[in-house]
Amino acid sequence: MIDTKLKAVWHKLFLCVILVITTGCAQPLLEDVKQSADYTYQIGPGDSVNIFVWGNPELSTSAAVRPDGKITVPLVEELLASGKTPYQLARDIEDVLKVYVKSPQVVVMVSGFKGVSDQQIRVIGRIGGGSSGSSSLGGGGGGGSGGLGGSGGRGGGGIGRYQGKSIPYERGMTLLDVIIQIGLNQYADGNRSSVIRKVDGDLKSYRVRIDDLIDDADLSANVLMMPGDILIIPDAYF
Repeated sequence: MIDTKLKAVWHKLFLCVILVITTGCAQPLLEDVKQSADYTYQIGPGDSVNIFVWGNPELSTSAAVRPDGKITVPLVEELLASGKTPYQLARDIEDVLKVYVKSPQVVVMVSGFKGVSDQQIRVIGRIGGGSSGSSSLGGGGGGGSGGLGGSGGRGGGGIGRYQGKSIPYERGMTLLDVIIQIGLNQYADGNRSSVIRKVDGDLKSYRVRIDDLIDDADLSANVLMMPGDILIIPDAYF
């Protein structure tokens, strides 16, 4: 099940790379968009949830969200958590506990944020920085690391000389925030990089100016990222 989902993710990324190649210079420049006011974090596999049941400390616990998106807590053997907000999960737990506890009041807090895959930002291409959070599931790494160092995030896979990585989205996250986490490889062509974004249900490709941002401190290139964005960083031409 997990392997199938992972293959589906990398197949989607491969299709996005093809989209970038075929659109070429026709890509419009990505400009800032207004931050969506209705963004709400959704719990995903790998998250840790802290569950507090008021007046019943024996039922309060912490649980990891399994790869199948479910959690197991006292009196609640199997409950789907993935795709829900902490508020929604708390209400669902209350519904189950009503059988055993009079008027249960539950609060859910999330730690170790990863989120659902549709809200993560995926990066593929010439990235690096020696992050302990990244790993290769196939293919070779590309060159030595350079530029900004990477940290955190969820390990990804490799496609040939490229590397891939997924990182949790945070409200207000910018292109620079993503680069700080993933790191840039010395062979990256930042100004030919692209962001694949879903707009009105369709995938669209936009050009971003990473080199201008990093080398020239051009903050106009520090655009806002959105949940589900895919950043593709190609090779530089020598």
